Parts: sequence; structure tokens; C-alpha cells
Amino acid sequence: MIRHLKVIVGISILGLLAGCVTPPPRADYTKFRGENPKALLVVPVVNRSVDVDAPDYFLSTISRPLAERGYYVFPVHLVKRVMEEEGLADADMVHSNDPRKLAKMFGADAVLYVSIERWDAQYALITTTVTVDLKYEIRSGATGEVLWGSQQKIVYQPQSSNSGNPLADLIAKAIIAAIEKAKPNYIPLARQANAQAVYQLGRGLPAGPYDPKYQVDKDQF
Repeated sequence: MIRHLKVIVGISILGLLAGCVTPPPRADYTKFRGENPKALLVVPVVNRSVDVDAPDYFLSTISRPLAERGYYVFPVHLVKRVMEEEGLADADMVHSNDPRKLAKMFGADAVLYVSIERWDAQYALITTTVTVDLKYEIRSGATGEVLWGSQQKIVYQPQSSNSGNPLADLIAKAIIAAIEKAKPNYIPLARQANAQAVYQLGRGLPAGPYDPKYQVDKDQF
């Protein structure tokens, strides 16, 4: 009887604790709303992963969600080429540069900086875990101040179907893991991270001037 009572009390406490869990606080959009950026400049990405191709792959995923959110986005590969011609080929150098100068080069309202913290696949015999971890920061082209920021980490572990034959399933999992290790597909994960960063209510980006919700979504952002 006492044992059952302890279990009930324990479940009740867990329920109370779960009820006390609150969502992350809403971001402060005061500076962002004050600046009201319309044109965003996405500068070359800082790559802290071991994949040298990660920045180029990532750049192919970022323009669309920003444009769909209602912002004008300068063509990312053109921006990269222009900066290389101006002696800013190194992404770390670009990120340490004054955002006001970078914005002035293109006539942008704000600058989006992205750093790739992780872009890798870890192999463990019968499974491969693919991870994409990205940091985003928008700085004002007028003051250089941070207007918005986000960090998104997406982890994917491919699963094989269960055939009912343990040995066959084990072999299938090993094959899938080997294929994923040999050529992991990071693009869907990057797109998911971008979507979460841009669209998350209370944490993402308010609608831009080319979105019908522009200036009418203040209760959500």
C-alpha cells in the first residue's frame, strides 16, 4: 500500500514539474522593429566544422526562407565573389569587419552572419548520426548593433524498417549507416535549421516588407 502511495506521489510531483515548464522567453524585437530592415546582406559563412564544402552547401539554403519571410536578399554567391575581389576572401575576416562598412558596400539595411558550429556524421557500427549546428546573427547596417540572433542544432539518425528478422535488420542497419557515413545529406537538415530560426514564433524573424503580414504580426514577434 505504502509502495503504491509513493508511486502515485512521485507521478503527481512529475506532473506538477511538467506543468511548471515554460516555453523559452520571447525575443526582444525593440531594436529590430526600430531599424525595420528591408534588405539583408548574407556574408560568407564562418566554418568551424571539418567539412570544407559546408559553407557553399549552406549558402544554397539560406536565401529562400529569408525571401519567403518578406526580405530582399542580395545574391549570396555574387556577394561572396565581390568580397573576394575586395580582399575579403576569409570569412573570419569578414565577420570581424565593421558591419556598417559591409552594408554600405551593397546598400543593405542589415547584415546576416552565420557560423557553422557542426556539420558532421558520426559513425557507430550500425548507425550514423548526422548533426548540423548553426548560429545566426543579424547586425544593423546603420549602428552595427545586434538586432536578432538564433542557434539551431538538428540531429538526424536514419532508421531502417523492422522486417522481423533480427539478423537481416542488423545487416540492413549497418548498410544504411555505411551509406549515410559515406555521403550524408546535410541539405535537408540545414533547411530545417533555417526554417526553425526564421519562422519560430516569438524567436524567429518578424515578417519583412514583402510579406502580407508585415507590421501586423507584432503579437507574435
